[in-house]
Amino acid sequence: MAASPSTARALNDRLALRLLQDAGPLTATQLKTLTGLSRPTVADLVERLQDGGLVHIVGETGAQRRGPNARLYGIVADRAHLAALDVRTRSVSVVVSDLLGTTLAEATLPIGDGAGAAPGPAAEQAVALLERTARAAGAARLHSVAVGAPGLIDPATRQLRDTAKLPEWHRLLIATLQQRLPATVLVENEVNLAAVAELREGAARGENGGENGGEGVGRGSGGRDTFVLLWLGQGIGAAVVLDGRLRRGASGGAGEIGFLPVPGTSGLPSAHGCDGGFDELACAASIDALARTHGLDPATALESAHPAFLDALAGRLALGAASVAAVLDPGCVILAGETGHRGGPALAARVEARLATLSPLRTEVRATTLGDTAILRGALLTARDAAQDALFP
Repeated sequence: MAASPSTARALNDRLALRLLQDAGPLTATQLKTLTGLSRPTVADLVERLQDGGLVHIVGETGAQRRGPNARLYGIVADRAHLAALDVRTRSVSVVVSDLLGTTLAEATLPIGDGAGAAPGPAAEQAVALLERTARAAGAARLHSVAVGAPGLIDPATRQLRDTAKLPEWHRLLIATLQQRLPATVLVENEVNLAAVAELREGAARGENGGENGGEGVGRGSGGRDTFVLLWLGQGIGAAVVLDGRLRRGASGGAGEIGFLPVPGTSGLPSAHGCDGGFDELACAASIDALARTHGLDPATALESAHPAFLDALAGRLALGAASVAAVLDPGCVILAGETGHRGGPALAARVEARLATLSPLRTEVRATTLGDTAILRGALLTARDAAQDALFP
């Protein structure tokens, strides 16, 4: 069935807005070329978007720099303000941006003693940090806020599930934000958000990048829309992206790779803890101990290019990667978190080589290109998508 006129207008408007976001500012002629729409149709949609306060003239281009054809149109960036939070065990980081994703203000604050912090005061400190950062950004009102936190997100309620090993103030913070802010508050596992960022802006884009479009989009040369991200830090986690979409699992637990039974550990993991699982081999404390056995300072071991240490570490990481490859065949594994970032391409190359001896499935291994910023970038992209879905017709 052919789309109704109103539906066609809405689709055209959304297409134009996406183009203005990704490639703008643009002239009406450029919009005509990129959309394939007729000149009168483009003129109508530009007028609608201007009347709706979503688009405005930001300048002129061309040799003459005058007349309707020279006008450059861009999205009204301050139509909505967004915030992203990266909630760790002992700290919280905040970024506030405009609708185009331009950072306007950012801040980080240590929170008490982590898991033992008093929930009420800790949550209030985090909320106060967000409020101060929003004021510094000139954002009188936040439209969408995305929070990345460790732990499982209930797929039905989209709330952070109660987990004994994680700070109680995390859950209280989410509830406080949802009660007090006149904004959409979204919650996602932090490793999943890192994967969103690597998909859209980071290692999954490849050398020549890909199209910035989030879910289900084609990638550029060398780009990947199917991969598994291994988060290697104080704790261990993974995010699964298949055909450009996050896969969270039936209970939100897809990627709990720390519980994966692997050889070389003290035993087997249990439902109550991942001791004996892949976490025992790959967590930060274990890697520090491995560095010491090679006579290295843990603070600099990953950057040392010490071949024996890197080979030993790569052997450990390849065990988890091989298990992932055997089940999902993602074709690509991205090493993220502190270990993936500090180890860089040198560690990734060693893991890939070791993995090739463990699995017949060809799997490329890449290092994160976003490092510690991946979670905040993923949260900001998530908040921006939510705002655009609400504001774009």
